[in-house]
Amino acid sequence: MVLPVLVSVAMGLTWLVSVATVKVQVIDAARETVRAIARDEPRGRAIELGRRIAPHRSQFSVLDHGRTVQVQVTATVRGPGGLFGFLPAVEVDADASAAKEAW
Repeated sequence: MVLPVLVSVAMGLTWLVSVATVKVQVIDAARETVRAIARDEPRGRAIELGRRIAPHRSQFSVLDHGRTVQVQVTATVRGPGGLFGFLPAVEVDADASAAKEAW
């Protein structure tokens, strides 16, 4: 009786760790992208740099505010399934802002 409960708890904790890992990847991707745009790299190149770090199928949003730039990256983490099939997908996002470098 205890073994199924322990397996369920382990699956739940594994899923929470995967959500935390995706959060870190999304934060890093947003920071890398905003740094590249602030250095005046082409937007497509900057997003490509961010996609190398971001989880698969992440969405990027870039807002140019004149002297500053803001990047938002969003990713979805699916539930673990099985006993935890009732858990909905979790959307994880991160924002990063930077001032543009002056030339």
